[in-house]
Amino acid sequence: MLGRRKQATKCDREESQLESLRERATELAAIRALAVAGPGERATAAQHAKGKLTVRERIEVLFDEGSFCEVEGLRRHRATGFGLEDKKPYTDGVVTGWGTVHGRTVFTYAHDFRIFGGALGEAHAAKIHKLMDLAEAAGAPIVGLCDGAGARIQEGVTALAGYGGIFKRNVRNSGVIPQISVILGPCAGGAAYSPALTDFVFMVRGTSQMFITGPDVVQAVTGEAVTMEHLGGADSHGAVSGVASFVYDDERGCLEDVRHLLSLLPSNNRELAPAGDLEDPADRRNDKLLDLVPARPTQGYDIREVIEEIVDHGDYFEVHGQWARNMVCALARLGGQLVGVVANQPSHLAGVLDIGASEKAARFVQFCDAFSIPLVTLIDVPGFLPGVNQEHQGIIRHGAKLLYAYCNATVPRISLVLRKAYGGAYIVMDSSSIGADVALAWPSNEIAVMGAEGAANVIFRREIAASADPEATRAQRIKEYQSELMHPYYAAERGLVDDVIDPAETRSRLIATLRMLRAKNAPQPSRKHGNLPL
Repeated sequence: MLGRRKQATKCDREESQLESLRERATELAAIRALAVAGPGERATAAQHAKGKLTVRERIEVLFDEGSFCEVEGLRRHRATGFGLEDKKPYTDGVVTGWGTVHGRTVFTYAHDFRIFGGALGEAHAAKIHKLMDLAEAAGAPIVGLCDGAGARIQEGVTALAGYGGIFKRNVRNSGVIPQISVILGPCAGGAAYSPALTDFVFMVRGTSQMFITGPDVVQAVTGEAVTMEHLGGADSHGAVSGVASFVYDDERGCLEDVRHLLSLLPSNNRELAPAGDLEDPADRRNDKLLDLVPARPTQGYDIREVIEEIVDHGDYFEVHGQWARNMVCALARLGGQLVGVVANQPSHLAGVLDIGASEKAARFVQFCDAFSIPLVTLIDVPGFLPGVNQEHQGIIRHGAKLLYAYCNATVPRISLVLRKAYGGAYIVMDSSSIGADVALAWPSNEIAVMGAEGAANVIFRREIAASADPEATRAQRIKEYQSELMHPYYAAERGLVDDVIDPAETRSRLIATLRMLRAKNAPQPSRKHGNLPL
């Protein structure tokens, strides 16, 4: 009898516990629904009125359907004072977690501007720190969806310390996992430095702004009246400062291209980039190039058409397309293998190397080298841009950045001289003398210290000046210099290029060379790190 009573009591207790768990699960569902819903319809309507998606809508666009797993969705701040103790919303203004993009793991932190204006406080920062540590441990890319008003002023210096933890992790993960910043609202003050430390920055016209000091402060200090858009908008950073890698008209298009970029990149520096399809034949001829590129070295053309003709399916993803347009940097595939293409752009400033072009290409070369992406350099360069402004702004040290990046790169490197390659700019553009594994040239190449006209004017200056017919003498000497030192086989005869190829065979030769170099091993000297030019 006693045994039956004990058994009944046990059954009652288990049934009671079961009912309690059901109640707890229901309670949990309600709390989660509250956290996901955010601050309410009014705040959401205000976000939409600005042409902006909410944080959850952005995550839905970025990740594969149903794949997002949130981390610390129930986190709340513990700050007091200035009314904060009465406002403790779930998430604390940032949604963190992971999901898949085209089937591969990606991490994200996404500011919710509807909560505290997306401002960063202690709990907010701790969530981002944890997510960045998880991404590092998992060896997966991290995407920051930035839409915040900077540090949470009510929390004082504690908020600033949170930024320090983010910056430290940005640097630690640089070259380890891809880091992408998507600016979808304000990003001011210290908050702007994290995107600057990441690999790529996406911005949206009309809604994205980045600056260290805002328009009001600028006017108060300097007297300059400027709008937020002109000071730190997408087009300003896309075309003038070079801060933005990509610029878009709307958030959805922006996030779709973030997905595309992630589909190209390796997940970390220990893996190779995903292979593309092999439907575009490796031996496809490029006869179009014979008419596309003018033989006359001073005639312009669009190098992007050359890239489109060579790469798989004509598909390439250009980086910094609006900034330093005399240089083109793009990700593309050749024979299914991801490559980084660096090319002079003859249609803008004749493809000359200047400060902006050097910095743009150097940064891109470093990224490709960090993530084992082979480099293909297309050369058509008349030299460095002359001028007092360039010299005084430091073309020497900025040009050295590109030289340093190439010399330091251990990935497979192929250079191809299309037409002209003059002076120091030829050396800097991954010539064989600084370590290109294979150097090729078209039969239209002119590799020399300078153009024939300039060289003749220097070498034969006295003779031309003393001649009865200076113009005839100049023309004769120019022709002689071209035939002696600038004919298309001069460099090949001296081993400065490995082969002169038919332009129609460019694609097949590049792919064959990349396959040969696939297992390249180039160990570097033991050192803590080099000293990159300023």
